[in-house]
Amino acid sequence: MHSVYVFDAYGTLFDTGAAVARLAGEIGEDGRLLADIWRRKQLEYSWVRSLMGGTHRNFWDLTEDALDYAFQKVPTADPTLRGRLLEAYRDLDTFEEVPSTLRALRDRGARLAILSNGSRDMLTRAVRSAGLDDVFDIVFSAEDCGTYKAAPAMYDLVTTHFRLYPDAVSFQSSNRWDIAGATAFGFHTVWINRGGEPDEYLDLQPSGVLPDLRDLPKLV
Repeated sequence: MHSVYVFDAYGTLFDTGAAVARLAGEIGEDGRLLADIWRRKQLEYSWVRSLMGGTHRNFWDLTEDALDYAFQKVPTADPTLRGRLLEAYRDLDTFEEVPSTLRALRDRGARLAILSNGSRDMLTRAVRSAGLDDVFDIVFSAEDCGTYKAAPAMYDLVTTHFRLYPDAVSFQSSNRWDIAGATAFGFHTVWINRGGEPDEYLDLQPSGVLPDLRDLPKLV
């Protein structure tokens, strides 16, 4: 059993497609495309900002920028839904198994944390709306170091706070690029491959691969 279990937030604990799904009837048949572009550009903007250096922008601002871009790419989607989509994104649904898995680990004495590119306000609201306020020891935001994953400084927030070597930390993410970054940093990593995606970053293999979080306690 590891000392600390750290989770990426968006796509791992919280379903990033939930906001669009709630308004699917009004968005129409291109809702999935809108959601995919929104998420892809949100991540792309964070990576570019990290690479440029000195141009950090709040992740919520990047989320808004990405949605604006997605509306331009999907002209069939009604841009007047922008405000409602953003509001829905603040209160994303967790995946079904998330609460029970986290509480099972907590009951076994594990310390739990979130490490996310999300802003503090985004993460505070997401955790509260999911009823997980009492589960996490700490929530780390990209605002804490002024850059985004997969920069090593982000993963170092965990080891510095808990005063642990990286291999004492189990890190879970649905994003293969995030798993690559955490593996390079020295974390024990578990890729939550919810979409059945092909493997990549083959020189930076995870310690384990699961289709969702429900079997994570069995790996300890």
